[in-house]
Amino acid sequence: MKTLGLLGGMSWESTTTYYQEINRRVRHVKGGLHSARCIIFSFDFEDIANLQHDGKWAEAGLLLNDAATKLRLAGADAIVLCTNTMHFVSHGVEKSSQLPLLHIVDSTAEQILASGYKSVGLLGTRFTMEKEFYKGRLAQKYGLRVLIPDEADRDAVHSIIYDELCNGIVKEQSRQAYQKIIGELAEAGADCLLFGCTEIGLLVRESEAGLPVFDTAKIHATAAADWAMADEA
Repeated sequence: MKTLGLLGGMSWESTTTYYQEINRRVRHVKGGLHSARCIIFSFDFEDIANLQHDGKWAEAGLLLNDAATKLRLAGADAIVLCTNTMHFVSHGVEKSSQLPLLHIVDSTAEQILASGYKSVGLLGTRFTMEKEFYKGRLAQKYGLRVLIPDEADRDAVHSIIYDELCNGIVKEQSRQAYQKIIGELAEAGADCLLFGCTEIGLLVRESEAGLPVFDTAKIHATAAADWAMADEA
């Protein structure tokens, strides 16, 4: 089994989900006492979040590149970036680490298309919803129509992620706010929902969403586990 290098801590709440889902997948496929070979580099998210909100994306990207290189030196065979937003500055990871980056959008988009959906409602941080690195990849590479909330709702979605979910806080009023926004995306033509932030699954379950849900954290983690187990003798 190949070794996965996880870039985590953004936030550690979602990194916990990644570690659990990767190992559950390996145990499901291989049985017995099998678990995944993983090396984790976990950031202090306060440092990353400050760079994000100050617009210092280049500096944030250099931190990713450096950490990915350390994971290679520690024995990783591929990099798994355990967050959606930081894929915005993931373009230097492969060159710096000399390892493949298992991109979160690719595994998610492939599953959406395989399920027959064409119009996606995207929820995530403001950065993920507004910048082209994410919705542009979904549209240009995979031909998906991407719908996002209006500006006021984007503010609400973003603040709930950073002020509550990244701190492990789950509020009923925030769940209701998300459900209202999801309903508006459905009215606008979304036929499925993409949780483009690895923390959103902590707040809204698929049974509560009213649309088919694609949870990027779980999809990405499962795809990473499958990659690690592929081509075994």
